[in-house]
Amino acid sequence: MHFAKYLKAAFLNRWHLLITGGLMGFALLSGAPDVLVPLVLAGEAGYLGLLASRPKFQAYVDAREASASRQQRSQTTEQSLRRIMQSLPPKLLYRFQTLRSQCVELRQIAMAIKDPGQMGSPALLEQSQLSGLDRLLWTHLRMLFTLYSLERFLQRTSPDQIQQDIIRLEKRLENVSGLADEVQRAKFSRTIEDNLQTCRDRLANYEKANANYELMKLELDRLENKIRSLSELAVNRQEPDFISSQVDQVTSSMIQTEKTMNELQFATGLPVSDEAVPNLVRAEVQTQ
Repeated sequence: MHFAKYLKAAFLNRWHLLITGGLMGFALLSGAPDVLVPLVLAGEAGYLGLLASRPKFQAYVDAREASASRQQRSQTTEQSLRRIMQSLPPKLLYRFQTLRSQCVELRQIAMAIKDPGQMGSPALLEQSQLSGLDRLLWTHLRMLFTLYSLERFLQRTSPDQIQQDIIRLEKRLENVSGLADEVQRAKFSRTIEDNLQTCRDRLANYEKANANYELMKLELDRLENKIRSLSELAVNRQEPDFISSQVDQVTSSMIQTEKTMNELQFATGLPVSDEAVPNLVRAEVQTQ
């Protein structure tokens, strides 16, 4: 399977196509195409097999594929970021911007502790620290959007109405049992039971969404408190490495939350969390 990928890449290489096309053209226009064409094809097959098996060429193909994948993930992230920032109501946008300001402050504190004489320079936190803070902010922003999406879903769905429909269908099912015609009774029962199960599924889905809505509220409070705690520890401990380790711990503690958000795609439509993480600490995020 992997070799076929390298073989395809070798075949589609522009230099291979140019040279092979030229040789085939020469062979077809020559006086002996029945002799030269098979020779060109045999030479091409040998060349492609040799090139596709070379470790350097395979590494080049893998690197190009990885680069394309990163670019695609980055584009997906930018699209998600724009969608979230344009969709969130002002109250939730303010909540995010407040947390982002705290992350920027944390970065400045860590910079001052590590190199107090260079505060005016463009020196940055280590990449791992910035990546950790960016991931925390991205998780927070996606959580806000998940909360907002669930809230809209809950507002559009009436559990009382669904419950009334269930009671009504249960009564109709009881009445159907009194029909004399066995064939009609079976048809009516099958239709009502299917509708009844749909209503029960809707009610269960509502209850699950409501539980996840409450969970998102708790997780948002927890993450925001973690960020505040990091800012306070940055001042009191005065240890940049300790800040990095704490950022990593908070990021790791959000794994289950990320999993929950992935399960709520039906409400948010957001991609899974293995997408790239945007630069949120270093770059001001546009709300429109």
